[in-house]
Amino acid sequence: MEHRIDRRALIGLGVAVALTASSLAMFRTDSGTASSHREAPAVIGDPLNDNTDVYAFVSPDKPDTVTLLSNWIPFQEPQGGPNFYPFDTRSRYNIKIDNDGDAKPDITYQWTFRNEDRRGNATFLYNNGPVTSLDDRNLLFRQRYTLRRITENGSSTLVSNGIVAPSNVGPASMPNYGTLRSQAITSLKGGGKTLAGQSDEAFFLDLRVFDLLYGGDLSEVGRDTLKGYNVNTLGLQVPKEDLALKGDPKRNPVVGVWSTTDKHNGGKFVQVSRLGNPLVNEVVSPAGLKDAFNALPPAKDADVAALVKRVTDPEVARLLASIYGIKAPATPRKDLVQIFLTGIAKGNGPIAADLNAQSLNKDAGKPRPAEMLRLNMSIPPSKDPNRLGVLGGDLQGFPNGRRLADDVVDIELQAVAGAAQSGKLIPALTDKVDTNDKPFGGTFPYIPLPSNASVNQR
Repeated sequence: MEHRIDRRALIGLGVAVALTASSLAMFRTDSGTASSHREAPAVIGDPLNDNTDVYAFVSPDKPDTVTLLSNWIPFQEPQGGPNFYPFDTRSRYNIKIDNDGDAKPDITYQWTFRNEDRRGNATFLYNNGPVTSLDDRNLLFRQRYTLRRITENGSSTLVSNGIVAPSNVGPASMPNYGTLRSQAITSLKGGGKTLAGQSDEAFFLDLRVFDLLYGGDLSEVGRDTLKGYNVNTLGLQVPKEDLALKGDPKRNPVVGVWSTTDKHNGGKFVQVSRLGNPLVNEVVSPAGLKDAFNALPPAKDADVAALVKRVTDPEVARLLASIYGIKAPATPRKDLVQIFLTGIAKGNGPIAADLNAQSLNKDAGKPRPAEMLRLNMSIPPSKDPNRLGVLGGDLQGFPNGRRLADDVVDIELQAVAGAAQSGKLIPALTDKVDTNDKPFGGTFPYIPLPSNASVNQR
């Protein structure tokens, strides 16, 4: 049985996109390590620099601002002490913005960290009594950070001595963790906010997709594999003008967003992590290219024939056909090129009046094909959000940016199966995990507080 998709939600996904294959260069594999939920071979040994998810959306309670969230350090067992989960003091953590379509960062928000460790040889404890505030002397290990905003005109320091919200040790140690989280939210000049600290792992999905696509018969679905785990979050809420080209969101409301980690290695910083759209390196890049993908800047994506081919002829579509008999559209998949590499162009019909713009989230100029999370800041927050985002007729959802509640697994499965071209959803094609186990907040940073109960007790 199939369901029709709202015609407005298709937005011309079948519009042709020309990609040149000239001057192709293969990936280097010696310049970086890994990114996302353990999807690249080298990430296993470097979890502090493992970038798990990126979110970008118009703030629902402050629609004149955009919220950016990026998470690191996956699969944090809440009771994994005594050292718990600090940021890496040898690394630079970045959220990058492209506001002119060339796939190069026009704005970089960069966090660096330093430790305050008072334990020495006296104790193994993270804290030696209840912690009721960020400056509580019972908190024996604390991290501080510097946040800089970097553009072609130079660098400015937004926060010079911020305090990281600590790992949530447990109710005896931190009887009101929400207070600690609130104290860690720092106001920025010009009306913005930022947060560094631990959060609930808000990405909801059944990871048994790797067991031959949910067991080969869709029997292995319905269990949120990430339930109960935590991550480390860097969050930012800024006015749209801070992100837009020349400070004018009306000039070009579309921005590309991705995050990276640069690790100090051999006397220089090397990019070891990169993340934009969810699940790209997990299920698009083949094993031999995964580490190298994370060292590559988006501006070079279109020059790599092997990567472009993985989008235009996706492996997941072939697996869906061989395992479940779901026939995907013919290749090359120009619809997926728009979703992952160029942004989605405006189609004909009623969408023109709805958007009053040149596209859903394709840059108004001639954007360079690159894997980034693209957000059209001119589209207001949805009054009735749909977890399927654009495929569910909700233009403010993924792949137009990404909200915490967007069900990106189901969206991407449906898109790979051809929903954006056919206008039809396949109800059975789902991991049956539709929501996070914890509710999202109504104000910044929106992502839930971290858990403190052991995962095997939940």
